[in-house]
Amino acid sequence: MIQAESPSPPPARSAARVNAEALDDQQAGHLRRMLDLAERLPDDWSGMMGRSSLQEDFGALRFQLAYMAYALALTHVHRLPAAPAVFRAPFDRLIQKMLSHDVWTYWHYVSTGNGPFNKALGELPAEWNPVVKDNIMYSAYVQSTSLLYHHLFDDPKYAQPGALSFKLQPLFWGNGGETFAYDEKSLNEHIYWQMVEKGYLGIACEPNCVFQICNQPAILAFRLHDILYGGATATEVTEGYRRAWAEFGIVDELGHFNIVVQEREHALVERPPLAWGDFWLGSLMHAWNPDLVKASYPAQIAHWIRPGPDGTAWIEPSIPPSGFGRELTHAWDFGWAAVCASEVGDADHLGRMLGYADRCLTPTWEDGAFYYRRRDGWFDDARMLHAMDPHTGNVLLGYARLNVPDGLHKLYAAPWTAEHFAEPALIGMSDGLDVRAARYDADSRTLSLAFRKGRCRGEAINLTLANIWDRGCWTAFVDGEVAAEGDDDAVTRAGQIAARRIDDTLALAVPPRAQTLDIRWAAL
Repeated sequence: MIQAESPSPPPARSAARVNAEALDDQQAGHLRRMLDLAERLPDDWSGMMGRSSLQEDFGALRFQLAYMAYALALTHVHRLPAAPAVFRAPFDRLIQKMLSHDVWTYWHYVSTGNGPFNKALGELPAEWNPVVKDNIMYSAYVQSTSLLYHHLFDDPKYAQPGALSFKLQPLFWGNGGETFAYDEKSLNEHIYWQMVEKGYLGIACEPNCVFQICNQPAILAFRLHDILYGGATATEVTEGYRRAWAEFGIVDELGHFNIVVQEREHALVERPPLAWGDFWLGSLMHAWNPDLVKASYPAQIAHWIRPGPDGTAWIEPSIPPSGFGRELTHAWDFGWAAVCASEVGDADHLGRMLGYADRCLTPTWEDGAFYYRRRDGWFDDARMLHAMDPHTGNVLLGYARLNVPDGLHKLYAAPWTAEHFAEPALIGMSDGLDVRAARYDADSRTLSLAFRKGRCRGEAINLTLANIWDRGCWTAFVDGEVAAEGDDDAVTRAGQIAARRIDDTLALAVPPRAQTLDIRWAAL
């Protein structure tokens, strides 16, 4: 390393904050699992399949993909805000996977109806277009993830005409197939007008079935659209939603969230409360209605929580009756309770549930990736939760561990501005790098990164940084030692690391043993 005459070390306050916020091994492992699944080849769903392959249940591919994207978004915003290099390409790949016909062709069959809550409509014509009508349980996730990508990475990729195209390309039938072309703006407008036509009660999932839960991602998307393009659509929709649901009650008299209204009958489906119904809706509605969710949550968690060994806890599963998928065992109730606890800031119950998962629910490490393997069967011999499904094991428990209190609410209420995108950031890195911390502290004028070699195989760890220039003189520290210096325009000194300006970026190659990089600019 070079020896500067009087280098100023990274400020203790900034370093302490980065160390305190760095991902721990399990958090980094969950993140690696999601990145691995995002990097699978197109239509490779290995590790994501439950017992049902019809894509109708609440662990279907669309839910895993969408909530992986949400988890990546929350991790980027709250834990690694200066590391878009970790998230941008995987997030994009998740959206591309959402567009796969494997994910949405279920709608051709579900659209025909004749299910338990829409028999009154009779046999309906089959529909291939997965977003033209109803099916908000899919369309809102495409809507919200594409707008979220634009917001997080300041990239209007999905605003281009046809950028969100649903392509049906069979080989031996269908006369060449069909393409249903949208973009983030046209899809958002289409869903908005459906919401208006429904009186803001919400858009149906299966025909005739308006679920509170499945309309929450659309509300998030309207807010993102407002942030990107202006307007107050989210305010209009949420005010209309409150009025429309006042007739039925967002919450029932016992404090549980109502789940579904039948459109034709204009009636609430009366059914016993369900743990996933409380916690899934609470996790999402907390974005825009945190007071109601926080007021309802204590009684809900008290109702569903069960004691586990050594102070751990699990959630009583909602077991369907025979004929409605009783054999399709899962841990969604448990997973969504953990997510909701993380969102409302219930650290006690969250820690107890994650402790139960780590002790009793198939924790698995694979080359730095951490998840919970699928396991069928509802209960063990002591009648405690035994089941694990891919959605909970790949996504929900990782989401809960990576989230921060009020995570989704903060994303909704306090979005990034242009100032964020002008800050120094990691925009490129060696494949497989395990990034644990990445934050720019404006007060100390310091960019701080923490990382592990992870799966990097090269002789050096390559890092590409943006927004470095025209800020004054700077010093780069690797593991606390001076490694390079520069000014407004160029690298002026470098030692045992390679440092050079490439266009508007700074390219560094640091030793594979390195674990921290801090770049500090001189005080103004």
